[in-house]
Amino acid sequence: MTESDPGPDYPGQPLGGFLDLVASREPAPGGGATAAVTVALAAALTAMAARFSTEHLADADELAGRADGLREEVVLLARADAAAYGRVLDAQRTPRDDEEGRRRKIRDALTEAADVPLSIAGIGAEVAGLAARLAEEGNPNLRGDVVAAAVLAGAAARAAATLVEINVSAGAADDGRVSRAAGLRATAAGAQDAAEGAGARVGA
Repeated sequence: MTESDPGPDYPGQPLGGFLDLVASREPAPGGGATAAVTVALAAALTAMAARFSTEHLADADELAGRADGLREEVVLLARADAAAYGRVLDAQRTPRDDEEGRRRKIRDALTEAADVPLSIAGIGAEVAGLAARLAEEGNPNLRGDVVAAAVLAGAAARAAATLVEINVSAGAADDGRVSRAAGLRATAAGAQDAAEGAGARVGA
């Protein structure tokens, strides 16, 4: 995959086609792309709920716009994750006649591959936070949707944070990535808990 040929257009795939690609005997799309698409779905639910909350929140339109922007941003990371993983595989195929150079190439590729899920985790944590706010203050008729959005975004953020840790443990440069991933995991989990708590209070 190159800049002129970045790989499959996952956002343009029919849902069934994307699921078939994930299930196929191919290394990508994998966990990172799936996490990105999950966050995008959560952002779409959040945007919908915000649009139905204009009578409950003065900034509902702004929340909807932010959710839309995050969805557009994260869905592109599904493709970027597959491309980054492809470069890891290419690096691992490097001939062993220059072992030091091969290790450096693999480390650089893994470092790039760790950056993509770190970005996914960051967006997932923010989407979970938006959904949590809507669960607490938005249209109560959409509370189930935003609780679902928070759970999905939180789970995807935690999955992406785990991928960061795996890539670092495999040889990627850390540079604080693991601690940032852990912080995003905690933020996403807190937002998910808040959303679920709001949903439970309504159901009580």
